[in-house]
Amino acid sequence: MMSNQRPATAEPIRKARAMAKIEIRPYRATDRDRLIDLFRGSVRRVARRDYSLAQVSAWAPDDIDAEGFGRRCADRPTFVAAIDGELAGFGDLEPDGHIDMLYVHADHQRKGVAGSLLDKIEAVARQQGIRRLYAEASITARPVFETRGFQVLTVQAVSLRGQTFTNYRMEKRLGAKGASGG
Repeated sequence: MMSNQRPATAEPIRKARAMAKIEIRPYRATDRDRLIDLFRGSVRRVARRDYSLAQVSAWAPDDIDAEGFGRRCADRPTFVAAIDGELAGFGDLEPDGHIDMLYVHADHQRKGVAGSLLDKIEAVARQQGIRRLYAEASITARPVFETRGFQVLTVQAVSLRGQTFTNYRMEKRLGAKGASGG
């Protein structure tokens, strides 16, 4: 009986992925507050399966500096993913190839949002002549990065607001291939 239930459950997920049209666009200042909410919700709802309540509360606190967050998004290429006009995720790219932020709304997990954002980030990095992308990926995000060709360099223990987190320093070498190479 359980084997009969699996295909019925998996089919709607496959259809949802195939039907989700993900649009990637540049960050706009009017996105700021919604992206803060998306960030906080993603950490507290999605990363919660891999981190304690105290850890996610330290990582995504109630008191986020909105002005500082907006400046971070505006000062570097930051990309916003939308599905049917609803914000579904965002990611950024620093000039040295560092991906500081990559977050997907809790309600839009497993729809290809993170992959679409990483594809965009990689394309922009290649256009800018960046030869290496790197990130400090959470336990939760590590599989997404690995799927896109990133490799773990080291496991890290980082401290933030009195909490210690495990994350992974990961990188992807882009080499000298053209913008469409991988």
